[in-house]
Formats: sequence, structure tokens, C-alpha cells
Amino acid sequence: MSHLKIDIGIATAGRRDILSDVINFMGRMKRPANKLIICPAKPEDVDAAALSGYGAPIEIVSGPTGLPAQRNVIIEASDADVIVFFDDDFLPSEDFLIELEALMTGDPSIVVATGHVVADGALGPGLEFAEGVDIVKGLGPNDDATLEPTYNGYGCNMAIRMDAVRKHNIRFDEALPLYAWFEDVDFSRQLAPYGTIVRSYRLRGVHLGTKKAGRSPGKRLGYSQVANRIYLARKKTLSWPAAIEGIAKHLAANLVRSIAPEPWADRRGRLIGNLKALSEWPSGRMSPGRILDSDLKNS
Repeated sequence: MSHLKIDIGIATAGRRDILSDVINFMGRMKRPANKLIICPAKPEDVDAAALSGYGAPIEIVSGPTGLPAQRNVIIEASDADVIVFFDDDFLPSEDFLIELEALMTGDPSIVVATGHVVADGALGPGLEFAEGVDIVKGLGPNDDATLEPTYNGYGCNMAIRMDAVRKHNIRFDEALPLYAWFEDVDFSRQLAPYGTIVRSYRLRGVHLGTKKAGRSPGKRLGYSQVANRIYLARKKTLSWPAAIEGIAKHLAANLVRSIAPEPWADRRGRLIGNLKALSEWPSGRMSPGRILDSDLKNS
């Protein structure tokens, strides 16, 4: 089997302690990355002295703030055959890169591969680091060979074949600011004409879904749930039916749950953001970048 050069890329913001824990946990991986590239939003977002448990080369790079911009800096810093982008709160199984190398070597047509998230704290209040570690360590035999086509990679664990990215000059869209809702869909669909996008159940991990504070973003997230989908539909990296269906689902959920919201979710803020974006759509004012404006900086 030929050996691929695989880098791990992590864009991070405001999660200094959890980042240190996650990276040191990744030191147990049976196949280390050729290089771990970290791009923080601010220098203080990385405690370089606390990363000694990783045990493989680490490069810390800097660039503009925002998930797409930070991931683009990582792309520029890498000469690998494959970059696997992990969120700063994703815990991969110890065989993740072994399985990824086998997958990418065995099928050169794959341009994006995403794994099986066995537990996803993003769907709820989030998982504590110790909880995630217990889940990963408790994973049974890696015997599910399911490999299925999928529309896009999931940004918390998304492996990219870099020759296609370099050949076609594909980058994350920096018009999607901050946490960049749906940037993974856009990037995947840009690559879709050049190969296949798959989900492999042999690539396993846990997404902690860490909340920076007690409540997740409100108005900004709600605005992005609408504006980013419309933007990508116009760009043709998301179908109009999928965009409209997603907007309707979020609007309905935020409306219903605003009456009795979950403790971790600002449903009323999300609903206000949804409605604000929809009100701006006819006038043409709506755009993903609007979440940087003062009237949406509540959360």
C-alpha cells in the first residue's frame, strides 16, 4: 500500500483549554498525522506549552478571523496529499487516520470523506470532554464497512484530497463569516464535479459540541440559518429545494421551541434572526456578512 501524507487541520477560536485537551488526546492515535496545523483566531487561543502530549509535528499559523479564512490559511500551509479538518472539539478514534489512509489509497476517485459521528453534542447541550473520551475509548471493534455516497462532508471531521483542491483552486468561501454556517456544504459541492463524496463508518469519532457559554448564539445563528442557505442556493452549491426546506424546518423549530426553549439554545434570538433575514430578502439587503453588523451583535 502506498503511503499518503496526511495533515490534520484545526481552526479554533475561544476554546483554549478544550483545544489542549483534544490535541493531547489525539496523541493516542495509532497513525499520527504528518503534521498538525492549527490556525487560531487569536494567538491566545492556543496554549502551545500544553500540547506536549501530542507527540508529532505541530505548526501554528495565523491569518484572518473566521472559520473559512482560517481553514484557507491551513490549506496554504499544507503540502499533504490529504487534509482532514477536525473541529477543535472533535475526538477521533485511535485508528481514524489508519482507516482514512486505507480509504483514500483504495479509491482515488474520493475527493471528500466524512466519518461516522457516534455521538454529537452539537445536537444538544454538548458533551463534557470526559464523556467524549469515555465514548471513544469504549468503541467496539471497527467492523462496520458501510461506505455510502453523501451530499457533503460534515465540517467537524472532513477529509479532503488536496490534488483536486490545488488543481481547481478551491477554497472555503470567506463571504461566510465567523462560524460560517454551511461552509462544509459549499466546499464539498465545489469539489463534487471532480470526484465522489462519501461517508465511511470506519472513520469514527465524537463531536463534543462544546458551547462557549451557557447559551448558543441567537440572532446571528438564526440569521445565518436563512441567509447562508439563500446565498449558497444563488451560488448553486446548494439546491433551492434543499435551501427552502432547511429554512422552513429551522423557522418552525425556532417558533415552536421559543415558547419553552432548551437551556442551551436561544430559540427566541434564533427566531428573530430568521425573521430578520427573511424580511431583508426581498430588498436584496440580506447577505451572510450582515451578522457582523451592530444590530446582530447580541450573541
